[in-house]
Amino acid sequence: MILRTAISLLPLGFVVAAHAMSMPGDLDTGMKHATAHHAFVAELEPPANPAAINQMHSWRVRVTSPDGQPLHQARITVDGGMPQHGHGLPTHPKATRELEDGTYLLEGMKFSMTGWWEIKLAIEAGGVGDTVTFNTVVDPQASVR
Repeated sequence: MILRTAISLLPLGFVVAAHAMSMPGDLDTGMKHATAHHAFVAELEPPANPAAINQMHSWRVRVTSPDGQPLHQARITVDGGMPQHGHGLPTHPKATRELEDGTYLLEGMKFSMTGWWEIKLAIEAGGVGDTVTFNTVVDPQASVR
């Protein structure tokens, strides 16, 4: 009886798993956002070529005040992962330096598989801290390079 019940529930498990793995239809993949409490505006710039799977790459992020003034000497920490899979980034990316007018280099980015990834930034400047989350989708074509 228990085996029959388990077998009859198996298709339901596949339906639930398939639903959990689907990306939101209205996923915002914009690369410019105000931070959660509107302290800053961050614009994320991915590499010129789509990042290949399991290869290190660098991104840039420009951080400004809400009125567009570049933020200098900001401290930025990077986190993220795959919401659908419940795991983080396979590396520990870091903002390594300010390049120019509030633009910072994020090094050590890596995606281990295709799909929906979140890139979360915690920004601190002038005694104020705030966060922002970006969504990006790693295309299967990126894995063929």
